[in-house]
Amino acid sequence: MAKAKTVAGGWGALKSSMKFLKRESFIKGNKTLLKMNKPGGFDCPGCAWPDPKDHSVAEFCENGVKALTYETTKKRATKALFMKHTVSEMAKWDDFTLEDQGRLTEPFAYNSVTDKYEAISWDDAFKLIADELRSLDDPNEAMFYTSGRTSNEAAFLYQLLVRAYGTNNFPDCSNLCHESSGVGMSGSVGIAKGTVSIEDFDEAEAIYVFGQNPGTNHPRMLGELQKAAKNGAKIVSYNPLKEAGLLNFLHPQHVVAMMTNSETKISSHYYQPLIGGDMAAVRGMIKHILEQEDEKGGIIDKAFIAKHTDGFEAYAEKVKQEDWQQLVIQSGLSKEQIVESADIYIKAKSTICCWAMGLTQHRHGVYNIQEVMNLLLIKGNIGRPGAGPCPVRGHSNVQGDRTVGITEHPSEEFSNRLDAAFGIKSPREHGLGAVHAIKAMAEGKGKFFFGMGGNFASATPDTELTFKALKGCQMTVHVSTHLNRSHIIHGKKALILPCLGRSELDMQAGTRQSVTVEDSMSMVHASSGANLPASTQLKSEPAIVAGLGQALFPEGPIDWAYLLADYGRIRDKMEEVLPEFKGYNEKIKAPGGFHLKNSARDLEWNTESGKANFISNDLPDITLKSGHLRLMTMRSHDQYNTTIYDYNDRYRGIYGERMVIFMNKIDIANLGLQESDKVEITSHSKDGKERQAAAFRVVEYDIPQGCTGAYFPETNVLVGIDDYAEKSHTPMSKYIEISLKKV
Repeated sequence: MAKAKTVAGGWGALKSSMKFLKRESFIKGNKTLLKMNKPGGFDCPGCAWPDPKDHSVAEFCENGVKALTYETTKKRATKALFMKHTVSEMAKWDDFTLEDQGRLTEPFAYNSVTDKYEAISWDDAFKLIADELRSLDDPNEAMFYTSGRTSNEAAFLYQLLVRAYGTNNFPDCSNLCHESSGVGMSGSVGIAKGTVSIEDFDEAEAIYVFGQNPGTNHPRMLGELQKAAKNGAKIVSYNPLKEAGLLNFLHPQHVVAMMTNSETKISSHYYQPLIGGDMAAVRGMIKHILEQEDEKGGIIDKAFIAKHTDGFEAYAEKVKQEDWQQLVIQSGLSKEQIVESADIYIKAKSTICCWAMGLTQHRHGVYNIQEVMNLLLIKGNIGRPGAGPCPVRGHSNVQGDRTVGITEHPSEEFSNRLDAAFGIKSPREHGLGAVHAIKAMAEGKGKFFFGMGGNFASATPDTELTFKALKGCQMTVHVSTHLNRSHIIHGKKALILPCLGRSELDMQAGTRQSVTVEDSMSMVHASSGANLPASTQLKSEPAIVAGLGQALFPEGPIDWAYLLADYGRIRDKMEEVLPEFKGYNEKIKAPGGFHLKNSARDLEWNTESGKANFISNDLPDITLKSGHLRLMTMRSHDQYNTTIYDYNDRYRGIYGERMVIFMNKIDIANLGLQESDKVEITSHSKDGKERQAAAFRVVEYDIPQGCTGAYFPETNVLVGIDDYAEKSHTPMSKYIEISLKKV
């Protein structure tokens, strides 16, 4: 059985940070870390957790160290690398080896004759792309992907370029992760964002954490949970796995605690539901709340419900009709556990509900979110201190990209304002998100792919189909800092465009530029790099977009050079199109930036009913065929999204490997297996197709019977292209029906 840790942070985090600093860039990395997440400095290229108002000397975490050293590494992927190795050779490398080649130094174009990437000038690269785009029969044959690290300025210019070209095909990383949150919350409260601020964690009496592993994915969140726990808040965690960061935390920057090994208990209560069982668990909580209301009264917030909500009576009646036995079976929790959790909620005067991919990446992902919103609404836990929904975003500006226009279905108001500001006629038809973009390319309807950051080939479901889709394109283009799988799985023509990192100096027209990002809690702040770029041939993302814009539209009407010379001019135009950014350039001068208006926080409901909605969804059927198991994909600790920093998963006790499957000991025995046996995993998808992932080592772990876990991107191959959340089309990466065969 894996020797899982029960404490996050501590000396292990310090040792790990030192390891990556020594491996990549010790002096430069240490110096640069002190500027990360600070006013006048740069935003961490990792997660979107907000910065506190009172900054510490070291405002970063272990993940931030990994992300920064990855960016400031001494290693370089130069033309010498590509002269030495063919793409076919590099295709045999694993993801860690590919990205460990270091920073890309100049633009490269694929030569199909030599099967190698060769250096190309920026002007020639822009011309090749523009010529390819002009050659398409229809702008909708082009797909434009956006990664969550893209700044507001780059994303705004990017969507402008693409809409001026004539399509709304904007697959982006939100489609793959939190789209269910946006769709679910929009239906419930009229906005696709959380309503809490970081200060609310100081006032909450209860904090529920659903389907999230902050110790690995958002380590700075542990500092807020630690403070909340010390303030007496009840922290209630729901996760099929026992995760170290939700058990105990030893803050690596608290000297006295470190010297005395005085960790803080994080979760006052920890429940391990079945994979897919969260909705039944929350509905069970609400059923108990309604039963207590009928018996005692004074439990629910009747005044809030009457003034601010719609649909309560029908929803309450539906919940009362639910069978307790069925809720227990579906959730995997006992009635006593569900009641215990509900009683904590009843007693708390203010409650925050946090969640991540564990709720969103299911067929019923949207309904999971709406059930959590029902829980908050029933006691009026929105729009007041210490309370509200808190979807915790993964990448540093994924929320900001959506705010500034990266969406396949822009509003008519946005489109009208964009057209008026730039003298263009943007398309009005609904574009393609990630899943449908893959399908279009696989069917030959999508012929061009442009990736603004990220690693689309590794981030997406149905790996075999995605690879086929990308390889079938006439051209693929990727803006990147490092070599990755998407460069190897290329179209007939392919280009790699290297960009600046967050920590690097961005000079335009002789002046240092700042970009802006939006965190998980709608704070928008400036980010300014200071390090010399890894290569003199790197361009900023805004410069890459502007360069392509000039090549594609040499006659205007957009003056790309004018906008690029001063990013403040881009922000002025953003203010024209997005009223919520009024006073943009002045507001970002304030330390910590400014907070975007949040209608739901202000108790304004932008829904069809004009109120917040109780939404009555049916519970999903999560029963399995006999002998089958549920699989959820997840990150290792030395991983951020698709970037693999190393082969270890310290908190779960895995070292030097990634091809493992975590299993309950009873399931191991029932299937006639033993720990360390190698198994082939077969998924059973909606389309009836079986997909395989081979040679995974069995690891006994504390996980509910019938449930398993394994790392992505290695298991993305198991997720069928049609296995996605209803309404949001988010891939079902947290609920894959599988069977196992010993190999």
